[in-house]
Amino acid sequence: MKDLKKLLEQMTLEEKIGQLGQYNANLFIQSGADITGPLTQAGLSEEDLKHVGSILNFKNAEEVCTIQKRHLEQDRNKIPMCFMMDVIHGYRTIYPIPLALGCSFDTDMVAECTRMASKEAAASGIQVTFTPMVDYVRDARWGRVMESCGEEPLLNGLMGAAQIKAFQGDGIDKPDNLATCVKHFAAYGGAEAGRDYNTVELSEHTLREFYLPAYKACIDAGVDMLMPSFNVLNGVPAVANSWLMKKILKEEWGADVLVISDYNAVGELLKHGIVDNMKDAAKLAFDNGCHIEMCSSGYIKYLKELIEEGVFTEAQVDEAVMKVLELKDRLGLFEDPYHGASPEKEAAACLTPENRALVRKAAAECAVLLKNDGILPFSEDVKKVAVIGPFADNHAIKGFWACQGRDEETVTVKEGIEAAIPNAEVVAIKGCGDQWDDLDKSGFDRAVMAAKEADIVVLCLGEPQNYSGEGNSRGDIDLPGVQNELAEEVMKANPNTAAVIFTGRPLAITRLSKTVPAILNMWFPGTEGGSAAADLLFGKMNPSGKLSMTFPQAVGQCPIYYNHLMTGRPKAPEMDLIHKGYASNYIGCGNLPLYSFGHGLSYSNFVYEDLTLSQDAFTADEKVTVKITIHNDSDVKGKETVMLYMRDLVASNARPIQQLIAFEKVEFEAGERKTIEFTIEEPMLRFWNNEHKFVSEPGLFHISTGYADHLVHTKELVLK
Repeated sequence: MKDLKKLLEQMTLEEKIGQLGQYNANLFIQSGADITGPLTQAGLSEEDLKHVGSILNFKNAEEVCTIQKRHLEQDRNKIPMCFMMDVIHGYRTIYPIPLALGCSFDTDMVAECTRMASKEAAASGIQVTFTPMVDYVRDARWGRVMESCGEEPLLNGLMGAAQIKAFQGDGIDKPDNLATCVKHFAAYGGAEAGRDYNTVELSEHTLREFYLPAYKACIDAGVDMLMPSFNVLNGVPAVANSWLMKKILKEEWGADVLVISDYNAVGELLKHGIVDNMKDAAKLAFDNGCHIEMCSSGYIKYLKELIEEGVFTEAQVDEAVMKVLELKDRLGLFEDPYHGASPEKEAAACLTPENRALVRKAAAECAVLLKNDGILPFSEDVKKVAVIGPFADNHAIKGFWACQGRDEETVTVKEGIEAAIPNAEVVAIKGCGDQWDDLDKSGFDRAVMAAKEADIVVLCLGEPQNYSGEGNSRGDIDLPGVQNELAEEVMKANPNTAAVIFTGRPLAITRLSKTVPAILNMWFPGTEGGSAAADLLFGKMNPSGKLSMTFPQAVGQCPIYYNHLMTGRPKAPEMDLIHKGYASNYIGCGNLPLYSFGHGLSYSNFVYEDLTLSQDAFTADEKVTVKITIHNDSDVKGKETVMLYMRDLVASNARPIQQLIAFEKVEFEAGERKTIEFTIEEPMLRFWNNEHKFVSEPGLFHISTGYADHLVHTKELVLK
């Protein structure tokens, strides 16, 4: 362990402030005339670069080692730089996007994928990952829903905690492990109209009840860093929001994490109109506990001046710098500035057969069978398969934020089917494009002919992978272009057709769902996506994913989510298939979603036979045991996510019509019957009330199992 106090004492103020800056790697690779422009744009001098504490957006282990070696040679204090990167759903071997991971409802599988990513990333020079992203999401128009695990706070928190523990492993000083940074604090996912970076206006009740719990779960799991969000929250940008950063994070939660701004978020305070100069922006951010400023230069240019003016003390800077040094010390960088990374280790760790096998399994586990009128699984004995659509033989299905993943290393659906049934003839026809402005139908004739000549058709549709992710919001979330028309023409030619969807968000695919007999949603599945799709289509794997985010019937229903409140004028039950407590009806599409949270079919037939409670009333210091008996009434082995829901019927605040309070993914042999147990405790029934407290109130609750769109058993439980 390094003597950090002694190290801090020997540093100049300029050297200390440098530790609080983070910049792109290109500034440290370029030299001479090439660096003048970028340096000037960043407001830096070459002398400033010598003191910078961390960098991002580097390429590989070789680049990391080169930059670190050069830095240490010119830094008199020999303080290693820290290398940070977004490892969102894999480093080089890519697994499904986080929204898909949520559909697995399997924290063990997510942890296994995370460990794989950690080993690849660490070998390649990454020491800190900007993961997990646990922003709560309700609006499929927002492109970054693909980075979240969905619309359920409990699920988001559990998945985030699982990733943190998996990345950290047995200590972040170990060469295979990474430090973690939870983002984006807070409520970035509540962007108005689903438009990225947009304003967020939320009541404290909604914020506390739905948006904050997952961040708190990550703090409790021991996350190393925290990133405030870009957005304005109730009128104040997060990085300058004292209520959020001081009252909630520091005072209430007691969080003592290293805080880093998002990319240029301090500089963007000027654009928000909160300040009119960079000096005041730096003042606000530093005063509200932002320790590291990413890719803007307010601290480096003005923090010394603010100290000289008495606004801040050097002791305050020391406190921030000590947090940075402590992270580097816990990473073991003073002993090994490269954290075990090397080009040789990188080559050996990345894209191994074992890693490919893992992400193939994960892609199958995360896929959701949305519809199946008995057509799937297809027989392996088919002689000719037509794979039709813009994603039929398309390598670009790994998804946005795929770090160093490469499209050319991704298995296409055609390639996956050819490997799965090598004796069949597999023909791939694009048929049409996947862009909104691509209305060309000239490929329809070839697609229809191929469909007529085939035994089965796999219709590969969806949105381009750059239609989701940061900055990629959509005003219409149906299939782009003429894909619906292609599906209709293909179905006329061959009704033995199943659609496979690739997407980074829930889509409003009502038209498609009326056209085809089966829909398999693969999300963006990663490197082995085509292999996993083939495994599912031909029954080598049994679909087990359940939606972690609702699919609307039409974009006008957004935001739409399962855990909404009962309204004062709900629609009459006979006007909808299920009485859900929604307000007056949308003309044209009704109120109900196309596919709700928790929906997902299987090749097995799971029968929920019974739900029992150990007692029908309990006190706050007692526990209730819930038993759910389920029978796999089929000859197909499969997995089922058993969900436990709660509804508080009468409370001082309106309460959600449903709320998931526990779940477990269980494997069943063919014909097997199992009884699954859950425990209900009083804290599971709490909510944020008008007195600004989390409380439960005595009264009647409904305890249910099944799915959000189909609760099959309900029992009454009284809290005394």
